[in-house]
Amino acid sequence: MSDTPPDRLSINPKSPYFDQQVLQRGVGIRFKGAERRDVEEYCISEGWIRVALGKKVDRRGQPLTIKLTGPVESWYESGSEEAESADADEE
Repeated sequence: MSDTPPDRLSINPKSPYFDQQVLQRGVGIRFKGAERRDVEEYCISEGWIRVALGKKVDRRGQPLTIKLTGPVESWYESGSEEAESADADEE
C-alpha cells in the first residue's frame, strides 16, 4: 500500500469508491484549511467533499448529503505498520 490515500474514497459500502482496507487504516481530510470528521465521500482531483445534511435520510434510509467544493487534502492517520498489526490481531 502506498503512503498517499486514494484520489477518491467513500464510506458507503454500496459505492464503487469504497475500500475497507483504506478506511481501517484511517484517512484524515482537510477541507478549506479545516479538518473535517463528517466527510462521507471526497475527491481530491475534482476538489469536492460530500457531507451528511443533518439527520435527514432518503426513503431508503441513506443519509442525505450535500456536495461542497474547494481545496481538499487527505492523509493517513496511522502508518501502514500499525494497520498491518491491527489486521494480524483480528485474525
